[in-house]
Amino acid sequence: MARVFSGIKPTGSVHLGNLLGALRNWVAMQDEADAVYCVVDLHALTVPHDPDELRAATRSLAQVLFAVGLDPDRSTVFVQGHLTEHAECAWIMECTASFGELRRMTQFKDKSDGADFVSGGLFTYPALQAADILLYDTDQVPVGEDQRQHIELARDIAVRFNGRYGETFVVPEAVIPPAGARVMDLQHPENKMSKSDDGAAGTILLLDDPAAIDRKFKRAVTDSETEVRYDPAGKPGVSNLLSILGAATGRSPAEAAVGIERYGDLKAATAEAVIEVLRPVQERYHELAADPAETDRLLAVGADKARAVASATLDRVRTNLGLLPRT
Repeated sequence: MARVFSGIKPTGSVHLGNLLGALRNWVAMQDEADAVYCVVDLHALTVPHDPDELRAATRSLAQVLFAVGLDPDRSTVFVQGHLTEHAECAWIMECTASFGELRRMTQFKDKSDGADFVSGGLFTYPALQAADILLYDTDQVPVGEDQRQHIELARDIAVRFNGRYGETFVVPEAVIPPAGARVMDLQHPENKMSKSDDGAAGTILLLDDPAAIDRKFKRAVTDSETEVRYDPAGKPGVSNLLSILGAATGRSPAEAAVGIERYGDLKAATAEAVIEVLRPVQERYHELAADPAETDRLLAVGADKARAVASATLDRVRTNLGLLPRT
């Protein structure tokens, strides 16, 4: 099977869009590929942060990943910072990438524009991302368009390193994962639901209680018409609700519209379906949250599996690069 790598940063809160648009695919890929999933805590260091909050957010995100269905027996799930190989390989990637390549990264421009403090890590983190991918002999990296440029950089680094020092890295491919539901903000349906809008009225968090979920859907923006139909261009708010309802019940948005005549009924049906989808996720999450030692045990299992691959790759890198072997 092809090896697939994906990572998620422990900033913001996981929301319904993450689940329906990406994490469901992560769960499915466990049976279709050799899947490697990583909580990329080192990437969270590029901006000032509270250490206690980062520590808690990292464990909480891992618990969410296990709760949605990632299985340590079917995939490799670990925390990036538990493996020193990532930081060491990142330095080698920084020395292989050019300054111009890193300067052209559009996300650096977007995130640094107007910031009071811009860390060197914010500039070089695409090199760390390349290390994350290349350490695991990754064949495929599922990405959205916003990350495609970074995968192209990882490919360029791998090709350049192989050309200079001999065949070392597998050259990964960016792949667009199977289309998940495109979940938009309930208050601003022209925008995607965002991890940065914690608790906002338009964002359904995976850990929202049923009353909060019901309340947010009741207040969801629709339009001044009355017809329930799927028309993303003409009726973005209604279409967003239908997309969510369809994804939560295994139907297309158009199928989900059948039999619903009033916006209030649509909102109520969507809230009920989402509450049912999230119920087992939340139950499993709270079980893990009550026993953090079990989460740490599962992450240690994943780290051991990841290290077996990453250390072998890094040994190959060090040998081909001309570094003396460790004694």
